[in-house]
Amino acid sequence: MEIVWYGLNCFRLTERGMATVVTDPYGPEVGLTLPRPKADIVTVSRDVPECNHTRAVRGPFRVLDTPGEYEIGGVFITAIPAYADKKKSALSTIFHFDYDGLTVCHLGHLGQAPTQPQVEALGTVDILLIPVGGDGGLTPAEASEVISLLEPAIVVPMWYKIPGLTLSLGTLNRFLKQMGMEKAEARDSLKVSKGNLPQETEVIVLAPKQE
Repeated sequence: MEIVWYGLNCFRLTERGMATVVTDPYGPEVGLTLPRPKADIVTVSRDVPECNHTRAVRGPFRVLDTPGEYEIGGVFITAIPAYADKKKSALSTIFHFDYDGLTVCHLGHLGQAPTQPQVEALGTVDILLIPVGGDGGLTPAEASEVISLLEPAIVVPMWYKIPGLTLSLGTLNRFLKQMGMEKAEARDSLKVSKGNLPQETEVIVLAPKQE
């Protein structure tokens, strides 16, 4: 599997012979330009411009924006409801993708730690895509708590400040310090298989791809 990050909550998940997923495509008002990735499936965790600009994706694709269970192009997808803020006034959706036994969880616009029933509903998480920059998403401390709950093999931070972004998000360094790391060298993409997952939880930082 290859995972590419475009900034904010937007990733592209690709695996040979299976459906390609793009998560939370954003609109131009955030200050970034999404380079029109191609997808078979587009997931929208919250109906806001930071997450729902599906027109920026090339198709044909199916949009998933509500809780449920789906099987598309060999990918099993579980979508569960969550809250996007501390007041529980805004809904969000967590997406769990199963690529033939390799699992990826995209927490979307999650604003608070998942409950025990939510953790149980998600099941095994090999790769966790997690917001860390606050401003409606998880703070670094909350993100650390969620990582402890889900115990993924790989953690990929998202939803934090990068050049050009107009949103007032926290920096990646705050999260890295929370995780006991000085710094991390950003990769262009993450290539991983079920057989080469690390034994201990590893944080992998991706550089935002601007094609």
